[in-house]
Amino acid sequence: MNQIDLAFTPAVEQAQLIRSKQVSPLELTELYLERIHRLDGNLGSYFTVMTDVALADAKAKTEALAGDTSELPPFFGVPISIKDLNPVAGVRCTYGTPALRDKIAAYDDAVAGRIKMAGFTILGKTATSELGSMPFTEAPGFPPTRNPWNLDYTPGGSSGGASAATAAGLCALAQGSDGGGSVRGPAACCGLVGLKPSRGRISYAPVGDHQNGIATNGSLARTVADAAALLDVMSGYITGDPYWLPDPETTFLAATAQKLNPLRIAFSTAIPPVGEADAVRQESVLKTVRHLEEMGHIVEPGCPDFSNLIEPFTKVFLAGVAAAGIPKEYLQPMNRWMAEQSGSAGEYLQAVAQMQISARRIVAFFENYDVLVLPTYLHQPLRIGEWANLPPEEILQRIIQWVAPCPPFNATGQPAIALPTGFDDIGLPVGVQLVGRPAAEATLLSLASQLEAAKLWSDRRPDFAV
Repeated sequence: MNQIDLAFTPAVEQAQLIRSKQVSPLELTELYLERIHRLDGNLGSYFTVMTDVALADAKAKTEALAGDTSELPPFFGVPISIKDLNPVAGVRCTYGTPALRDKIAAYDDAVAGRIKMAGFTILGKTATSELGSMPFTEAPGFPPTRNPWNLDYTPGGSSGGASAATAAGLCALAQGSDGGGSVRGPAACCGLVGLKPSRGRISYAPVGDHQNGIATNGSLARTVADAAALLDVMSGYITGDPYWLPDPETTFLAATAQKLNPLRIAFSTAIPPVGEADAVRQESVLKTVRHLEEMGHIVEPGCPDFSNLIEPFTKVFLAGVAAAGIPKEYLQPMNRWMAEQSGSAGEYLQAVAQMQISARRIVAFFENYDVLVLPTYLHQPLRIGEWANLPPEEILQRIIQWVAPCPPFNATGQPAIALPTGFDDIGLPVGVQLVGRPAAEATLLSLASQLEAAKLWSDRRPDFAV
């Protein structure tokens, strides 16, 4: 296998190659670090590359392979990246703001800890928008993160570094987080699988939740199986979590191989009341619907009404910027404005109540359907800096018009997965989003795996990366 093919080999398969001693953890880590140092100057997907730490970890794991390999953790020696909103002990954690550029994390959060326990080698911390608040990744004081399919365009945000690195073969797969589409949107922009699990599936430990459960960690991967396997690694209750779910009956990775009985599936190319997706994304949904019908599923038009959700969700999201605790004078103008709009504690709680009422109505829609198929975003990715000179009020409205299919399911806490379906006429990826019933990740992953097997998306790689 040549070096490019190895870099794009799924993480699950890399783990098998390591166990069978066909490749070593050190060889894989050196491969990805070489690619990062050669390519990331133009891509900007990493804020921090943990070269020395990663090499030391990979060397130790390579030496350990000389002994008994029967008790190795599942992803022993597989290289991964972690978003720079999640602390990793001894490594800087900037949250995308210059005010924290030199802040060294004193602990691993639960997700980083579980990733380490699973045997992964961490390559570095990937780029995010400031405080994770924007659907593009142009943090102040850092180079903009670019889309490897076309460097003039954004890879999305706020997990833009994770999506760019994974799509360009600068890690095997990536951890991200999603508070309004920040895993699914970057996946759509970069032609990846992006999995946002149900609320309570992944612990926030050791910190709390300051946005009423709209955000969760998730997976960005090149295959459905990799996204599922990383969810297996990150999942599980930790004492004191504000939300929790029972463990699944089987692993999420195993769910990708399960056969499904015919499902009842709704679809829409529009988000009421925001409007229709562009023609390319409409056709992506309709193409997916045709495949689902061919597979024997019952598919019909249908969509919840999100009219009463936009205002309260926006209020809750804005409050997250103020809750970060960074003095406003240290924030970029957009985040400064957002913090100023967050309102009082009473207004926040009123918005939470309104959001929960709307969320109940949306979840009720799924009493009649197993899955909803939607566009992931309503139009193609932005050019780098496209909105840089607009006033904050206009930026917010444009964000809503772009990302509208994603936030409703942060409000409801339902699982959702973004899948690629092809490319548009300028070579940028196009995809759809599947939304499932609460806690029904296994169904989503089984269905996504069916679509993947139907070759809805190709094995193309960005020219930049090869």
